[in-house]
Amino acid sequence: MTGARDRYEAFKARGLKLNMQRGQPSDADFDLSNDLLNAVGPHDTLTAGGQDIRNYSAGGVAGLPEARELFGRMMDVTADQMLVWNNASLEVQGHVLTWALLKGLPGSTSPWAAQRPQLIVTTPGYDRHFLLLQTLGFELLTVEMQADGPDVDAVERLAAGSDRVKGVLFVPTYSNPGGETVSVQKARRLAALKAAAPDFTIFADDAYRVHHLYAQDRDEAVNFVALCAEAGHPDRAFVFASTSKITFAGAGLGFVASSAANVKAVGAWLNAQSIGPNKVEQWRHVRFLEGYPGGVEGLMARHAEIIAPKFAAVDEVLSAALGRGGELATWGTPKGGYFISLDTTLPVARRVVQLAGEAGVSLTPAGATYPGGLDPHDRNIRLAPTRPPVEEVREAMEVVAACIQLASEEYRAANG
Repeated sequence: MTGARDRYEAFKARGLKLNMQRGQPSDADFDLSNDLLNAVGPHDTLTAGGQDIRNYSAGGVAGLPEARELFGRMMDVTADQMLVWNNASLEVQGHVLTWALLKGLPGSTSPWAAQRPQLIVTTPGYDRHFLLLQTLGFELLTVEMQADGPDVDAVERLAAGSDRVKGVLFVPTYSNPGGETVSVQKARRLAALKAAAPDFTIFADDAYRVHHLYAQDRDEAVNFVALCAEAGHPDRAFVFASTSKITFAGAGLGFVASSAANVKAVGAWLNAQSIGPNKVEQWRHVRFLEGYPGGVEGLMARHAEIIAPKFAAVDEVLSAALGRGGELATWGTPKGGYFISLDTTLPVARRVVQLAGEAGVSLTPAGATYPGGLDPHDRNIRLAPTRPPVEEVREAMEVVAACIQLASEEYRAANG
């Protein structure tokens, strides 16, 4: 153990302060959208349709028509199938799920809260999904996230087994944390599956739909709204997304694509709570994104130029230090998204995170990718390389590799 311990102690002695914990854009990513701040001038208060963005009535509760058109194209739906709201898609998810609990969704026989509702989630998965659902009172049922999407066999069994199972929530494109994208074949099965609950719903958090790392090697997002309509369940899918990692994380737009009937229902619920979303911010985004060279696609290509080298650095450092044979760990090489999922071969993830923290490298807590923060295998670690500069990503991953080596040697020494 001396060699691994010595390498680790050498890193620890350097007094590092590196953060690979949360999936945030870098300042260089934000700088790409600085012209957003000037996209609407002091006299640019009327939309293309002649609506005054300063007033309550502009666009209505579902958002400006121009914003619905723009993001409808991004989500591959029509404008009447889009609702554009304020910053963060997680907020829009929270609104829809809360109203499902209180009133039920279109097609529900009663409010979900009266049915002790269960929702299926994928693991490893997104900790904020788990927090939202558990805070609202859902019981979580877990299925494995596979290379081509959720374990649909397991989803079908759970959905058929009880009308308390109200739906599934997952990230369909470049999932958090593994970077997997659901295949068309699995998406069709989800759209058509026979569920005991008549209002079984697909909640797809398509946060990384346009976040490709490579121009010529990318995954294509599925169109759940269209697939569900084709399968005879037109109201089954709600697909959420936002501009949080396209423009400004703290000042963007969240939106949802669904059937026109669902959009109308969500709009009616929101109308009881608000006169409408921030239309100035919506018009600002329309003007900026439509004027950007190549539009949204062009902006995301610039993001990829910044982010892709960081993903490559993670793979290069881990491969050099640990090898690709899986003796100590395995990790993904996603084509897009914001995270890399690493699995230690031995159950030492918590120890790795602890060692890394003591050496000055902050990682997402081990277990965060499972409900309740409890990874039953103690192996998964979510890596978030997007915010630090490439040099810091490399340095942090050298420390992580040393921690995996030391934690693995400790485990083997203690367990024969």
